Amino acid sequence: MNCLTTAWTTHEPELRGWLRHRLGDVAQADDLLQDLFLKALRQGERFCAVQNARAWLFEVARNTLADRLRVARDTVQLPEDLAAPTDETDTVDTLTACLPRVLSELTVEDREAITLCDLEGMAQADFAAAKGLRLSAAKSRLQRARQRLKQRMTEGCQVQLDDVGRVSDFVPR
Repeated sequence: MNCLTTAWTTHEPELRGWLRHRLGDVAQADDLLQDLFLKALRQGERFCAVQNARAWLFEVARNTLADRLRVARDTVQLPEDLAAPTDETDTVDTLTACLPRVLSELTVEDREAITLCDLEGMAQADFAAAKGLRLSAAKSRLQRARQRLKQRMTEGCQVQLDDVGRVSDFVPR
């Protein structure tokens, strides 16, 4: 472990400066430096076999910094005027009132596929097995059933979409 102590004593000030420059935050740089030391310490005797300890320490520091930055996500508070209007959600939620009637108008196969997979959460693979179908056939059946349901909902409930394709209005049945 003497080789680690020697390398750390030699390169720690340079690593600290490099990290502080990259992060702009002394506390975060010190935390990352501590993580780097622990990673070097975990190497045990293998660290002594490293040809260039400085290069190894900087490479691990760079990777640790990249990992930290990848995980860190800055958040920005949105202005209140950008908040989603609540009536949009209410419109979509109340559209479910049309669902039972429209479902009853579908074929048994379409109704069963949508009910089991979409409403009850059955996996498509399980649906395929239960119906004796290949997975690709079950997916196709469900896709076609969804298209017919959408068409019936649009026609039967007179669904109106806004310019970006969201439900803006409908006529309950």
